[in-house]
Amino acid sequence: MQASRRFRFVERIRRTRAAIAKVLYESFAEYIWYSPIYDGEGCPPEAVIEVHSEVNVSKAAANERDCLPGPLFSATKFLPDAYLTPGQPGMTFSSRLRPTSVMAVRDLIYDVLRTLWSHKLRAFLTMFGIAWGIVSIVLMVAAGEGLRKGQEDQARNLGKDVMIVFHGRTSLQAGGSHAGRVVHWEDPDVAVVQAESPDCEYAIPELEQDTVRTHSNFNNAAFTVTGSYPQFGYIRSLDVGAGRFYDWDDMREARRVAFLGSDAAKQLFPGRNPVGDTIYLNDSPYTVIGVMAKKKQDSSYDGWDVNKVFVPFAAMRREFPDKPPGTNSTFDQLLVTPKSVEQHTACKREVRVALARMHRYDPNDKEACPIWDTVQEAQAFKTMTDGMKFFLGAVGIVTLILGGIGVMNVMLVAVRERTREIGVRKAIGAPAGTILRQFFIEALIIALLSGGIGLGVAFGFCALVNLLPMPDFFAGLIPSWSSGLIAAALLGAIAVGAALYPARRAASIDPIEALRYEAGG
Repeated sequence: MQASRRFRFVERIRRTRAAIAKVLYESFAEYIWYSPIYDGEGCPPEAVIEVHSEVNVSKAAANERDCLPGPLFSATKFLPDAYLTPGQPGMTFSSRLRPTSVMAVRDLIYDVLRTLWSHKLRAFLTMFGIAWGIVSIVLMVAAGEGLRKGQEDQARNLGKDVMIVFHGRTSLQAGGSHAGRVVHWEDPDVAVVQAESPDCEYAIPELEQDTVRTHSNFNNAAFTVTGSYPQFGYIRSLDVGAGRFYDWDDMREARRVAFLGSDAAKQLFPGRNPVGDTIYLNDSPYTVIGVMAKKKQDSSYDGWDVNKVFVPFAAMRREFPDKPPGTNSTFDQLLVTPKSVEQHTACKREVRVALARMHRYDPNDKEACPIWDTVQEAQAFKTMTDGMKFFLGAVGIVTLILGGIGVMNVMLVAVRERTREIGVRKAIGAPAGTILRQFFIEALIIALLSGGIGLGVAFGFCALVNLLPMPDFFAGLIPSWSSGLIAAALLGAIAVGAALYPARRAASIDPIEALRYEAGG
């Protein structure tokens, strides 16, 4: 009878210790090391538990003979069974039970992921708030950048920082001449303007005719014929699709060669390669030396470039001179480009002064020399797009703040409802630093996962949208890594801060008070 009672007592002690160990492990304390050991008297192995530098050994017998259970242990750190270290004869406890940092980190991450999985809804709401904020910011910035890039490309399709100088009629009296006099640019003006305008890179003439009859051996059409210098192709962004643009040899010899716009080539040579073939301009044969690449253009001063025929200025001057009241030495407009965007104002002033001196009118008379300044238009558009970016940035900041508030609320409620769990941890000896570290890693994992998902969804959506045909003025959604990373960092910091603040408060109070906490109370 006494032996039976003693056996039942031993079993109760064994079960109690096992229950305590299970509670401690499931409460996410940090480490526990087990090592089987024999008492030397035939007793079965039991656990050795090390607490910092103190080692308590407890043994229990499976029978009632002579093995009594040792003292119950108090542990603040422990590891799962995967890290059991078998005891070896002659080894000390300290050598048998030495922990590793890899064990600590891996076990901590495992516990964090298990906790997140047990609170799936709250974790999902927090991650959704962060990801949605990132997606919203990236898409807004991408749309603004796509609009800016599209308009910039359209402006460059007209020309590269080009200023078109038209001839006009004087509105001011100057040098004894009355106002209202018609001014025409002449061939000698080109060299003078180029010489007297050090801030200008190019100054070239342009002569046009829209009454030239154009036909090939396969079709005929009515196109504008334009003559200029070889730099015209670069200045007006006439990219070569096939063949070449005319050069200075063509200019010097006034060769009958032609460079066709893409649509003009299709109409004159349907389904054929026109390079090397012949077109006729007012029955004069011209050899096609090149075809322009397809070009999108939303602005022009004399028609779309795709529907033009481009020839050397010398050939144009010889066979298609300026119409009356022009003369054989006048041309339609002067194309000028500055050496840099910063020099365009000085370049424009120098051109006005040089032309005013040549044609004896007031340099301040803008009616005599009207200039279409695409550089100034580009700067004005940039100011508008910058304002739009600031507006979208303000909207984005508001969106981030609202998303941050939502994330903060979810995290605050989630952590406050785990106050009792924090109390259990503290009651069994877990230090405040360990508790805060787990909540920090939980919030960090949520922030990293939701940030990656948000960036992936945003960039993936932009890529899908960009597969669709876009209007000429819109270059598609152009996402920016900087905006996405800033949004992810800000929302992630809010999530981490919202998790650590209530966790720190709960970890600083007495365990008894934490255990008394009721969610919603």
